[in-house]
Parts: sequence; C-alpha cells; structure tokens
Amino acid sequence: MHSPAAPAKVTTAQVFAIAGPAMVANLTTPLIGIVSTMAIGRLGDATLLGGVAVASVLFDCMFWLFAFLRMSTVAFTAQSLGAGETAELRVILVRGFIVAAVIGLALILLQIPLSAVLLGMMGGSEGVTQAAKTYFTIRIWSAPMALGNYVVLGWLIGQARAKLALGTQITINLINAAATALLVLVLNLGIAGAAVAAVIAETAGLVLGILIAGRLTHWKLAIDFTTLFDRAKLMRMLSVNRDIMLRTASLIAVWLFFAAQGARAGDTALAANAVLNNFLLISAFFLDGLANAAEQLCGRALGARDREGFAGAVRLVMIWGFGFALVVAAVFALFGPALIELMTASADVRRLAREFLPFVIFAPLPGVFAFGFDGVYIGATWARDMRNLMMLSLLIFLTAWFALQSFGNAGLWGALLVHYAARGGLEALRYPVLLRKSFG
Repeated sequence: MHSPAAPAKVTTAQVFAIAGPAMVANLTTPLIGIVSTMAIGRLGDATLLGGVAVASVLFDCMFWLFAFLRMSTVAFTAQSLGAGETAELRVILVRGFIVAAVIGLALILLQIPLSAVLLGMMGGSEGVTQAAKTYFTIRIWSAPMALGNYVVLGWLIGQARAKLALGTQITINLINAAATALLVLVLNLGIAGAAVAAVIAETAGLVLGILIAGRLTHWKLAIDFTTLFDRAKLMRMLSVNRDIMLRTASLIAVWLFFAAQGARAGDTALAANAVLNNFLLISAFFLDGLANAAEQLCGRALGARDREGFAGAVRLVMIWGFGFALVVAAVFALFGPALIELMTASADVRRLAREFLPFVIFAPLPGVFAFGFDGVYIGATWARDMRNLMMLSLLIFLTAWFALQSFGNAGLWGALLVHYAARGGLEALRYPVLLRKSFG
C-alpha cells in the first residue's frame, strides 16, 4: 500500500490533455459504420445497404450496453493511481479482460437466439433481414476483442494516457477502412467482407492494446490468483459494472423509444429526425470528451482523498462544457440550414428538419450537466446513484412524452430536451450530498 498522491490544483491544461484526444477519438468512432455503409453503398444494392445499416445499429446498441467495461476501468484505474496503489493497475486491467472475455464468449454462444430476437424487433424486409443476419453472424465473433478494447481504452484514459488511447482508436479505424475497401470493393466479398473487416480491425486493436499495456507494465502482467480474485474488490467491480449497465440500458431505452416514435410519425419525420440526430452526435462528441476528463480527474482526486482537486475538476469541466455548448449552439444556429441542405436532397425532409432545428440548437446547453455529471459520477464510482437517477430520468422522459404527444414530432423533441434537463439536473442536485459523503 502506497500513500495517496499529494493534492494538486487541477488545471485547464490537465482537462484538455484528456478531453482533446477524447474528442478526436469520439469523432473517429462512427467511422466503422460509415466506412461499411459507403463500401456497401458502392455495390448499388439497396437491400445490402439496408442490411449493413440495421446490423450496425444493433452492434452499436449491444456494445454500448457493455460500455461499463470502459467506464468502470477508467474509474478504478484513476482511483488506484490517486491512492498511489500502482501495483493494482495491472490487476484492474486483467480483471477487465476476464469480464470482457466472459461476456464476449456468451454473446457468441447466444448468437442464434440473439440475432433472431434483435432482427425480428427491427422489422426489416426479408432481403434486408437476411443481409443483416449475414453481417451479424460474422461480426459477432469480434465481441470479445471489441469489449477487450473498451478495457484497454478505459485503462489508458484512467492513467491520463489519452494520446495512446487516441492512437489505438485511430489504428482500429484505419485498419477497418483498409480491410473493408479490400474485402468489399477489390475481392467482392459483399456484406460478409464488411463484417470480416470489423473483426480484423477489433482484433488488431486488441493486440496493439496488449502490446502497449505490456510496455507500460514492463511485461509484469502475471498476477497471483488470490490477488486477481480478491472477493471484496471483485464484488465492488461487479456491483459498479451492474449499476452502470442498468444506467446505460435506461439511456438506450430513451433513444430506441425516440426512434420508434419518430418512425410512427411517418417516413418524412423519421428522415428529418435522422438528419437532426447528426447534430446531436456532433455536440455529444465535444461534451463526452470533457466527461472523459471528469472521469479521470475526479477518480484520481477521490483516490488521493483530495476534495479541493475533485471540486476543482468538476468546476473546470462545467465551465468549459458551457463554453463548447455555446459555440456549438451558435454554429448550429448559423449554419444549421446549410448543413441540412447538405445531408438530404428531399425538399419535404429539409423543410421538416428546419422546423425542428431550434430543438437541436438548444440541446447542447442542458447537455452540459447531463454529460459532465455522468463523467463525475463514473469517476467517483457513484454508480448506484447514477443508475437510480437515470431510471428516474427515463420515467420523466416518458411522462413528458405522454403529456406532449398531442404536439406530434415537436412533442417528441420536447420530451427529449426534458430528459436532457432531468438527467443533468437530478445529478447536479444530488452532487453536494455525495461530495460530503465521499470526503466527509
């Protein structure tokens, strides 16, 4: 046991040393789906394009559900670093790999019922469903590697090695792009080639991650059984992971409900919402980068028992969050109509998207608390409170939608903004209590 790190003032430079690379990594993340879609789109078969689009959404949601592997690994790594328990860093990495392997193998074993249920829920045409099934049955083999990459990413960010994390992410995306182009456009392997490319990219990423981890630990990755399966620490990890997974499931439920209600409003409304969702994604990339900084800095300050550093990190993340939110909102207000023109050629979709544009212009502002406090709660491992508040936010979202549904698609967007405000507002209200409880 080592003594905790000495308290230190958290600076803007520290925030952006993590947030900057995280923002760039977030911008590169959707590239796997985009590259697959572009390559398949070049084949000129709408059925194949629909299949890869449906299957990519399923994998995004499924892997997102297990993103607790990244979040909890950031928190435990940062807390151990702050507490001066450097030997524990290796243990956290290996424990994470074991959980990722177990979940990944379970997904592979359950692939037949999983694909039947998930593809059945998506309700695509027979041709689209068959194409998606082909993609699904191949890409599912990437699950242990994709989840292992979450662990590596969390472990590197937890140590504030954000540039290494970014390098790993970019490598995965570049390999995926090259492999997809080769397998789909040169070797004509179609949708199966796009899926194989994703498996190759995730595998290469994990190999690179293990090499980086080996180098950082001087290849001292061997850990005795008793330390690895320490009952108290294992139960804490599983408890935090469970709570973060339930929190994420509540968040996914909001987005799935939003998509389903948009689809019921008709094809034009569905397309307009899809265009505007890209605006939300852009603002999320910046705010989530700052949330990554909050995870590491707050986790490290908690481990060091540094209340002032913890509060300082929260304050800086929120200040910069509002700065980015105002800039993003201004860009959407000024250039939103032109961006909509670029994204769709349909006059009806353009008109409807412009009508609902004010909702996405305003969204980044309540999003600051929503994303920022998520990062704070994850770093401090206040997972049970985060789970409960997210479930309450889901309930508030559904209540708001029910109250506003007579306004149609505008009511749906209004309910989504209410959810943003509830999610961040509830965490902000609970924060002072949890701060006192954690630091006395």
